[in-house]
Amino acid sequence: MLNQTKRRPSHPGAVLRDLLPETGLTQSELALRLGISPRVLSDLLRERRAVGTDLALRLARAFNTTPEVWLNLQRKLDIWQALQERQQDYERIHPLQSAPAA
Repeated sequence: MLNQTKRRPSHPGAVLRDLLPETGLTQSELALRLGISPRVLSDLLRERRAVGTDLALRLARAFNTTPEVWLNLQRKLDIWQALQERQQDYERIHPLQSAPAA
């Protein structure tokens, strides 16, 4: 059985929604500072967009974190969602046997 938590991990957009009020910025102002369109930021905040490398680098710079923080949030969510959708498929795959040492 694959290791899976029952609780859905937080989407990076949900984390950003929690941080946004502390910045004192509007969504449009934050989008401008990040150098992205307001639509991209809106989609992220509504959890309709994933965080990729470019956006992770921008968020890391703006919030004084590392890109890995944002990418790991996305990675955990992606793995959880894949397991929700295809766990039986993954469980059918048997581990490969190691080749004997020469």
